[in-house]
Amino acid sequence: MKQKKDTLVEKACAEITGFEAAYNKLEQKIVLSDQSKSTLTNYGRKLANICLHFGALPEQLDDEQINEHLAFLARSSKSPSRSGFKHTVYGLRYYFRLMGLSKRAIALPSLKKENKLPVVLNKDECKKLFAAPTILKHRIMLALIYSAGLRAGELCNLKISDIDSSRMMIHIRQGKGKKDRYVPLSKNILDGLRKYYTSYRPVKYLFNGKDIGEPMSVKGLSWIMRETLKKTKISKEACIHTLRHSYATHLLEDGLDIVTIKELLGHEQIETTMVYLHIAKSNPVKSFSPFDTLYKSR
Repeated sequence: MKQKKDTLVEKACAEITGFEAAYNKLEQKIVLSDQSKSTLTNYGRKLANICLHFGALPEQLDDEQINEHLAFLARSSKSPSRSGFKHTVYGLRYYFRLMGLSKRAIALPSLKKENKLPVVLNKDECKKLFAAPTILKHRIMLALIYSAGLRAGELCNLKISDIDSSRMMIHIRQGKGKKDRYVPLSKNILDGLRKYYTSYRPVKYLFNGKDIGEPMSVKGLSWIMRETLKKTKISKEACIHTLRHSYATHLLEDGLDIVTIKELLGHEQIETTMVYLHIAKSNPVKSFSPFDTLYKSR
């Protein structure tokens, strides 16, 4: 079954000759490559945007037109990650390779990897955040993300059956990279989840969206985070993913080793996890010889 087209994509299909056929080819490639729906959404919207701006397909534009558009996006991007600019570059690269125009894909500007450290809330700030919502469902969702280090999409896709209270584990299905993993279930969170379940009686998904039996959207979850932050005195530029960063940092500060944290987060490479070494407050230990602890009395 095909994914429903975004409004911007529908407009481009209606107004730009050849765009619908190109979009269908893009969708087919992404589905066959087992890439995520968000990849199609991001690439599709950015390609639709540039096509509507110029009234033509990307291959009909010259390099000067494309660079002019990218420069505009780079200058006007309000996000620290410049996501609009990046997704446009990635989308164009993907599109040109798909259309057999690899030389044009290579000619696009390279993207420098940002070395910014993620924003992290301290433990007091986390407590204030979780106490702020007046709606029980919102409190539980935010606290659960932090307690298990979940990505926003992972929380939205959690099903009731994924909460294993007998083993005190949460089953994360098909997270980033199409991988399953288990993370510990907090006893305090379980108590909260039971109160939530009794009050809301969700169907299928742990957190239903507007329609019963359908998952909460990432967009809706991000809105909850933004509205909750407004109720606190937290001045940091936090977002829903900040809770996952805070989870990893606090685990490290509490003494959990970096390799275990990597597995809990579902990271492919240890280098990704090691960024938290630069954030966590270390508890310095006076240097000693391992020989002295070798025969330490028990």
